[in-house]
Amino acid sequence: MKLGIIGAGMIVRDLLSFIHEIPVITLGAIWSRPSHQDKLRSLQEEYGIARIYSEYSEMIANDDVDTIYIGLPNHLHYAYAKEALLGGKNVICEKPFTSNLQQFLELKEIAQQKQLVLVEAITNQYLKNYLSMREYLPKLGDIKIVECNYSQLSSRYAAFQGGEVLPAFNPKMSGGALMDINLYNIHLVVGLFGSPKKVEYWANLERGIDTSGMLLMDYGDFKCVCIGSKDTTAPNAMNIQGNKGYIHMTSSANTCESFELALHKEAPIRVDDKDHPHRMYDEFVEFERMIREHDLEKVTAMLDHSEKVMEVIEQAKQSANLVFGSDQ
Repeated sequence: MKLGIIGAGMIVRDLLSFIHEIPVITLGAIWSRPSHQDKLRSLQEEYGIARIYSEYSEMIANDDVDTIYIGLPNHLHYAYAKEALLGGKNVICEKPFTSNLQQFLELKEIAQQKQLVLVEAITNQYLKNYLSMREYLPKLGDIKIVECNYSQLSSRYAAFQGGEVLPAFNPKMSGGALMDINLYNIHLVVGLFGSPKKVEYWANLERGIDTSGMLLMDYGDFKCVCIGSKDTTAPNAMNIQGNKGYIHMTSSANTCESFELALHKEAPIRVDDKDHPHRMYDEFVEFERMIREHDLEKVTAMLDHSEKVMEVIEQAKQSANLVFGSDQ
C-alpha cells in the first residue's frame, strides 16, 4: 500500500505513531490546507513522508499514492472520498463514513463501479478481542440484554458551554456524541447481531447537537441500549447477557480490551487475545492485505456492515430530530 494521508490532526498523529510497524505500507504523501504547511513539514521530517501537498488534486494525480486515508472532520469525509475514488484511488475513510446514508450509498456505487477498495476505519471490527467475542457468543444461549456505555467528558465541552462552537459539537460539521463515541457501540453491536428491528435515540440536545444520549435498539428477542456521552464521564463497560451466561468487558468499544466470559455453573474465564497495544494496528494490517490482494469480497462485506450502521444512524437522527448541515 502506497498511502496518501489527508489531514494533520490528532487522528493522523495517532496513525503515524505506529504505521512504521507495518513495513509493507509506505508513506507516499500527506495533504492539508495551506495554513498547515509548517505542521506538514514537521510531520514529513519526523515520519519520513515522501511528499507534502497543499493542493489535493495534485496529490490525487501522484502515481506514488494508490490509497487515500481520510482523517478529516466528519462533514468533509464524503467530498474528499468522492474525489479520491473518481481519481482512481482506494479509500480508507475514518469513522463516521459520511454524514448521512445517501452520501455513503453514492461512494459505495462509485467504488464498486471502478472496482476500488473503499473501507471505513472503525477499529473494533478488526480487533482480535472483538473477533474472539464473536466466536464465544453462541455459548451464551439466547441473548436477552445488551448494554454498552462509552462515556468520556470532552476536553472541548467547557468551551462549548461557554458559547464557543467547536467541530466536536457543531451540527453543521456532523459532530456530537452519536457520530463520535456512540458510533463505536453501534458498530460493535451491529457487527455481532446485524440490523435491529427498531431504533430510538433519546438524546440530550444543547444548541442543536447531542452532547450525550441513549440509543435503544430492539432486536425482537432481545433489547440493546448504547450510551454515548461527551458531557459526562463514567466507567466504560459492555455486557452481553444470555440465558446461559454473559460476556462482560470493562473498556470502551473502540479498544475492546480483555473481557470476561461467564457461563452458568462454570468459573468465569478472562479472554485477552490482543497482541498489539495500538487500537488501530489490526485494521491497517487488514486494509493493506485487502488492497494488496484486491479482496473485493471482504470489501463488500465490510461495506454492507457499514451500510447497516449508517441505516441505524439515520433512524437515530430522525428519532431525535437531529439535523446536520449536509442533511439540509
